[in-house]
Amino acid sequence: MKKKMAALLAGLMVLGLCLTGCAGDTKTNADAAPEPAAEEPASESTEEPAAQEENTEEPAEPEKEADTRLLVVSFGTSYNDSRDITIGAVENSIAEAFPQYEVRRAFTAQIIIDKLKERDGLEIDNVTEALDRAVADGIKKLIVQPTHLMNGLEYNDLEAELEEYKSDFEQIVLGEPLLTSDADYEAVIKAITEETASYDDGETAVVYMGHGTEAESNQIYASMQEKLTAAGFDNYYVGTVEAEPTLEDVAAALKEAGTYKKVVLQPLMVVAGDHANNDMAGDEEDTWKTVLEAEGYEVECRLQGLGELEGIQKIYVDHVKAAVAQMNK
Repeated sequence: MKKKMAALLAGLMVLGLCLTGCAGDTKTNADAAPEPAAEEPASESTEEPAAQEENTEEPAEPEKEADTRLLVVSFGTSYNDSRDITIGAVENSIAEAFPQYEVRRAFTAQIIIDKLKERDGLEIDNVTEALDRAVADGIKKLIVQPTHLMNGLEYNDLEAELEEYKSDFEQIVLGEPLLTSDADYEAVIKAITEETASYDDGETAVVYMGHGTEAESNQIYASMQEKLTAAGFDNYYVGTVEAEPTLEDVAAALKEAGTYKKVVLQPLMVVAGDHANNDMAGDEEDTWKTVLEAEGYEVECRLQGLGELEGIQKIYVDHVKAAVAQMNK
């Protein structure tokens, strides 16, 4: 009997332990205190690194040299559209090439300056005013780049006026006009022939009308004709409004060739201004267009100044570079 009682007590103790353990196992996750998650070892990210933000800020312009000024001198024009894309384009090219200098404009034709002021309220300095302004502003070094085609009367007048101001500046340097060296001629010929290459069909003559001058420098037109012909551009002709070669000379050369049905007229001038619009492309009986039409040619007038061509702008930039180099000697 004692053995049975002992066995019964042992069984009850085992049953109690079992019930206690099962009760603990039946706690819900909500009742159980969450255990802290074990830290996982750091691993390399498989994500692509964020692209570095591009620097879209434009580089800062170099600081202006306050004691130096670059003055671009042109004859000028009252044709606003042509002025912006010729003289303005040359000035912009120079300003981009020389951001360290302040670039100013001056015209030599007072009649144009007066007309622009009266008609448009646009005030542009003549050369004297531009020089006086530079003196008043304390400029010590002055670089002057003309947009003249040649070393003619206007260029000589500019050179003489600068000489009068020589004592007002530490340095004044004058750049060369467009057509000065053999390299200049080659660059101009390249620019104008590339621009008009589409007309090279064997039946079209390309005629450039220059201004002409009484000065000895008028020979640049004959030189241009010789160099065009020597380079194989036989269908290109050069004449002038006020000197030689004349329109009559050009018409005779076209007739002698005997192969042309069409003539393309363009100004050999920086700006397509009064001469280009009236003397070349006008409808009066003595204009180049009318005279050549009377000779039996189909005539196309292109009112495009040389200043529009990047190749021409580059020549002026190169001349400024030469002037700066002279100044820095």
